[in-house]
Amino acid sequence: MSVKSYIESNKNRFLEELFSLIRIPSISAKQEHKPDMEACAQRWTEILLSSGADKAVVMPTTGNPVVYGEKHYAQDAPTVLVYGHYDVMPAEPFELWNSDPFEAVIRDGRIWARGADDDKGQAMIQVKGFETALKENLLQCNVKFIFEGEEEIGSPSLETFCKQHQDLLKADIILVSDTSMVNAETPSLTTGLRGLAYWELEVTGPNRDLHSGHFGGAVANPINVLCQLMANITDADGRITIPGFYDDVEDVSPAEREMIAQIPFDEEKYKEAIGVKALRGEKGYSTLERNSCRPAFDICGIWGGYTGEGSKTVLPSKAYAKVSCRLVPHQDHEKICQLFENYIASVAPEYVTVKVTPSHGGQGYVCPIDIPAYKAAEKAVGIAFGKKPLAVRRGGSIPIISTFEQILGIKTILMGFGLEQNAIHSPNESCRLDFFYQGIEAVAEFYREYK
Repeated sequence: MSVKSYIESNKNRFLEELFSLIRIPSISAKQEHKPDMEACAQRWTEILLSSGADKAVVMPTTGNPVVYGEKHYAQDAPTVLVYGHYDVMPAEPFELWNSDPFEAVIRDGRIWARGADDDKGQAMIQVKGFETALKENLLQCNVKFIFEGEEEIGSPSLETFCKQHQDLLKADIILVSDTSMVNAETPSLTTGLRGLAYWELEVTGPNRDLHSGHFGGAVANPINVLCQLMANITDADGRITIPGFYDDVEDVSPAEREMIAQIPFDEEKYKEAIGVKALRGEKGYSTLERNSCRPAFDICGIWGGYTGEGSKTVLPSKAYAKVSCRLVPHQDHEKICQLFENYIASVAPEYVTVKVTPSHGGQGYVCPIDIPAYKAAEKAVGIAFGKKPLAVRRGGSIPIISTFEQILGIKTILMGFGLEQNAIHSPNESCRLDFFYQGIEAVAEFYREYK
């Protein structure tokens, strides 16, 4: 039986196993879902064992548990460590979903559910690709699996886990499916990720909410101040104004800019897809450079005062914001975190108090394209998708990837099968059925090539 035939014969079972994971609302951001994290981890061990792993166990961490599995091929064979995560983003607002986010449905050639892509769907692609390779006698290496339950909250427990279990996780290469391709017609492999720094700000003015008629114009409004502080972080040219922010930013080489320019990209369709009339970003760079090779600052959430029905003339005591910076390789997230805090302290006016609380962060990552594992992935994706994949950097962040390199000394191949229209983290997340099956084929072919 061929790879395609095996997948075709087992495709309904593959889907049902994925759906069994999706039904478990493993939302790491909410404490009330702690039992669901345990249940999802346990379910993954069952799937790994039935897929051919010799061993699969749930291992404790200081937070949500890690799923570890392994398949031994030969003592002198190379070892692949497959990484994924079983936690998902919250599904709210529920009213925007066209179906139950935790009960997968197939509609219009897609799987619709929270986690259909990120990352239960893509992790299942890895596991079923492994199973297919094993059943078709293509496997020529040892395989280990590590699935965590905290990726969507910054993987706070995984670094310590890796330090404690370096021997267990010893491998030659890491394989990850948690990224996307350029588009449905252009297969690609991700060769770079941006880093991340994240903070919450609290701006306090008066010691209580005040009547805006009695005090407005005489007392500083924390929301007004917060908005002004945030607006000043980027200038008219789209550059970040924090002193020292660009000190370690490596300029994109002419060769890489030329490579990026070859990526198929229709700016008008891009704008239409997200419903904007114009794009904005750092002056002197293309859209694809701005969202992959250059840093960025964003306000991710802002609130304060009265937001209920009707009106309430209040001058609020406090205002809040959650903000992030996407960083490029060589920018250290801890250094940027300190620069941001120093900057806010230097510009905060005396008529308010500003508190900055750092959250999670991580370094950027670049993968070489001349190593055997990358070449194997390149050939495998080419076979499954009918076209040699492009090597592209992506704008997202997977902080644990750089942590793996620092602690385990291993490079990572980012072999993702997502698409922009899959709407990960948003209502109506989905995954194309054909990409799900082609992804499984690509992973199976990777194991044929990697030895």
